[in-house]
Amino acid sequence: MQALRLYAGPKALQHLRQHGLQPHHVAAVPAAAGGPKGLILGRLDQFIFGHWLTHSRQSVDLVGASIGAWRMATACLAAPVPAFERLERGYIQQHYEPPAGRKRPSADQVSAEFSATLQSFFDGLQNDILAHPRFRLHIITARGRHVLRREQNMRTHLGYAAAFVANGLRRRALGAWMERVVFSSPQASLPFAAHDFPTRQVVLQDNNFLPALQASCSIPFVLRAVHDIPGAPRGAYWDGGITDYHLHLDYQNAQHAMDSEAAPEAPLVQLSAANGLNDAGDPTRKLVLYPHFQQAIVPGWLDKTLHWRHKPSAFLDNMLVLAPAPEWVATLPNGKLPDRHDFVRYADDLQGRIKVWGQAVAASQQLADEFAEWWLRPDLSLVQPL
Repeated sequence: MQALRLYAGPKALQHLRQHGLQPHHVAAVPAAAGGPKGLILGRLDQFIFGHWLTHSRQSVDLVGASIGAWRMATACLAAPVPAFERLERGYIQQHYEPPAGRKRPSADQVSAEFSATLQSFFDGLQNDILAHPRFRLHIITARGRHVLRREQNMRTHLGYAAAFVANGLRRRALGAWMERVVFSSPQASLPFAAHDFPTRQVVLQDNNFLPALQASCSIPFVLRAVHDIPGAPRGAYWDGGITDYHLHLDYQNAQHAMDSEAAPEAPLVQLSAANGLNDAGDPTRKLVLYPHFQQAIVPGWLDKTLHWRHKPSAFLDNMLVLAPAPEWVATLPNGKLPDRHDFVRYADDLQGRIKVWGQAVAASQQLADEFAEWWLRPDLSLVQPL
């Protein structure tokens, strides 16, 4: 393989040696935040959800934050391949024209236009997504606490500064300022234990699907927070990547109850744990298959520069990561994945950005092709430790 790398946790590697990899082994699929970087995974998404997983019938938990939440919601549509193609085209071509006299669009403008995009993309399809016969969607958002409970200019800046300091001292201390709120398909229990961070779960419904999805994509200061989502505790909801950038979650212990201190302000939604990762119906259904844009799985957005938190943990022992090889990434336009800095780099050259992003996405077909080839002729010597 030239483009794709496979990284497995110790239990995932043991599973591959004993059982190989089959679609019915997959219990959960995470999808990270990361903005335009997620574009590089679109062709893998098309293959996995449009072709590969159709060879099995088990239920699968799809966990997403930010662009990952949009990807996983798209996977729940009746025809995922054309839907992923539409997501790819729309994301590449997105453009927010700054008002006269300004270099950048305001957060209000970006939020309004992004809301219209989501409405157009998913309008009328919410109930189909929530009633999917196999896939259970989990959208992760970050809800502000204390001074971050409402978005209010200077107070919000001060609140995020305090959150940054708290997180630097101890990840769980970030919970004093932000909490993880997971909006889940009806009757879906969390596919991970939530003892690591203050967490609550809310049932996804038709009236909160779009607000929850927009909140999960609402980067602070780039978009406005989404306030008072129906069915959820009042407050300001931001990008799920703040608390869970790459979804470094405890998939190993999904059957465990959430911390009793996780939701002091409102009761958690208690749902059946029978559909966790330890499904009694199939003892081999326990892999977390993770298409990701890099090997490292960073816990939260504020941990990006805290490299000691980028190491794998026991949380990920059942995980198989599919990621682009760094050497292959170096062959892409500008020698990197598409990212948010390109909006600035190509601020005056929309067609230039569309061109290089399109080239990167077209090249990413190689990731899907190599995974398909490896699955047909698996070679465990190509699987590296996570």
